Amino acid sequence: MADSFDLIVLGGGSGGLAVAVRAARHGARVAMLEPGALGGTCVNVGCVPKKALWYAAQLAHEQRLAVDYGFACTPGPLDWEHFRQLRQNYIDGIRHRYAARLADAGIQLLAESGRFVSADTVATSSGNELRATQIVIATGARPRRLEVSGFDLGLVSDDIFALRTLPRRIAVIGGGYIAVEFAGLLCALGSEVSLHVRSSLLTGFDAELVDALEQRMLGQGIAITHGVHVAGLHRANDGIVLDDAVNGECGPYDAVLWAVGRVPNSERLDLDAAGVRVDDEGHVIADDWQNSNVPGICAVGDVTGREELTPVAVAAGRHLADRLFGGQPESRLDYENVPSVVFAEPPMAKVGLTEAQARELYGDRLRVYRSRFTPMQWALTGHGIKTIMKVLCAGDDERVVGIHVLGAGADEMLQGFAVAMRIGLRKRDMDNTVAIHPSSAEELVLMS
Repeated sequence: MADSFDLIVLGGGSGGLAVAVRAARHGARVAMLEPGALGGTCVNVGCVPKKALWYAAQLAHEQRLAVDYGFACTPGPLDWEHFRQLRQNYIDGIRHRYAARLADAGIQLLAESGRFVSADTVATSSGNELRATQIVIATGARPRRLEVSGFDLGLVSDDIFALRTLPRRIAVIGGGYIAVEFAGLLCALGSEVSLHVRSSLLTGFDAELVDALEQRMLGQGIAITHGVHVAGLHRANDGIVLDDAVNGECGPYDAVLWAVGRVPNSERLDLDAAGVRVDDEGHVIADDWQNSNVPGICAVGDVTGREELTPVAVAAGRHLADRLFGGQPESRLDYENVPSVVFAEPPMAKVGLTEAQARELYGDRLRVYRSRFTPMQWALTGHGIKTIMKVLCAGDDERVVGIHVLGAGADEMLQGFAVAMRIGLRKRDMDNTVAIHPSSAEELVLMS
């Protein structure tokens, strides 16, 4: 006989943890199935270890800036193994805290995978069956692998964090945020980086700022090739060679990173047994309330293919638990105006529409405010490194429909502005805000 629960959560990543803990706090009896490490991609091979690398890259830049300021120091290389252990200790601590939180909440954690037997029943990998009135699919996604010759000679993003040494020469294949971020931070830490892009960089971000970021990357010594069609990899005596059907052989490299997208972890769930529909790539099709087409089965996070960001998965999970078990029938995540950051060098942040999107919607009713300036931190030493900001306003009342920043501190600036946009920010509200001086953020409220 199957064990019965109020909620079964498949996956212990950010979204699964959020919905499980919130539901348990509402009094639900919850079981979670997670065969891997708690925290999923974000904690183990995504946001957290990547941000740690980004911090290290920032310190590498600041070493050089310190010399320009007059400090008597010599920039040196990163002790990769020391840093790797620091990072792992931090991740281990997060996993421990997650396990303790689940135990405190009374959630039954099973270190197993699960598959559907029917719409309300899940079989575990050990052969047991669990039944619940509500089941949430939160199994996340993984790096895409290509059917090309020599693919396994390269790395995917998960593999970067297992490296014991920094590659001297590395090729990064892709044009999304994972490719751009790793290209920038590996370059800052001392690698010779070549970025191979099929079409353009960062298609979901504002084109003007993306172009400026690309110029910054070129200035840092990152080689960027567009129009690439990678046919495969092969090993040569002095490294790995990239076979480009358009540009010919490239390399050799000590390592190659494939950053060509992600695919959902859904193929082993036996979704057909429950009648759950997926799209052509295997994403669970979920509506704005996280419902699948089958009553009682919902999905959150990357497995749905919507806004593949950790905070989105967390927020969606919490809203879902509030709706299902917290007596809040109208609770759901609003996917409009989700802020996002590319942790490049420098970081690039956005909230709302790009200029192209806004022009398509509002036409001549759109007004664009811009600011280009050199932050004081750089200006002091004579560096002409520009920060770029854009505020997009629509209609007679100039409601703010998009804010974009490329420059140091962009990742910290936009959180508050994202809150303001959600409650109807107008340009006049920014004009009437007293600036914090001297700061880069003040430029956002001083544009005219």
